[in-house]
Amino acid sequence: MSGGAEEIGATASIAPIAIHLTVNGSPEVLEVEPRRLLVDVLREDLDLTGTKVGCDTSQCGACTIHLDGRAVKACTVLAVQADGSSVDTIEGVAAGRPVGAGLEPGLHPMQAAFVEHHGLQCGFCTPGMIMAALDLVGRSPEPDGDEVRAAIHGNFCRCTGYQSIVESIQAGAAAMRAEGAS
Repeated sequence: MSGGAEEIGATASIAPIAIHLTVNGSPEVLEVEPRRLLVDVLREDLDLTGTKVGCDTSQCGACTIHLDGRAVKACTVLAVQADGSSVDTIEGVAAGRPVGAGLEPGLHPMQAAFVEHHGLQCGFCTPGMIMAALDLVGRSPEPDGDEVRAAIHGNFCRCTGYQSIVESIQAGAAAMRAEGAS
């Protein structure tokens, strides 16, 4: 008969499942355990470490990515739930961007605005802030301060005052409008 103490304490091996993702425009096929979080797959399997793990409770926003075009916290999504989806991370934001036009080399206008307007200090929260900002600007190309604050309410920064982040996002939105960037 089963159910002995040795069986109760034993961990069952969970068979990996194949998932298909498009990550920053590139197709990926991965074998993942069903219990793995998308943030861990991005960081550990695809080496996309710009997506941070900051709190393990989905409170800080450091793991914000775009899943099928919407900002989500990657620590709240099982990798298998993202099967067939498009995932965009901070590493894909400036991919293929030319140098010039007054921008930092290869930076997206939103990234350049964070540098120019002091929207970052240590940089740990910055990828999540930028991903949340790009989601906002995609919905509201000319956000006011209240819209920006609402959009980043789930993203915590422990270094800066939020005013410079709000100004950075508004400046980035203006630069994107001027450039016609997405």
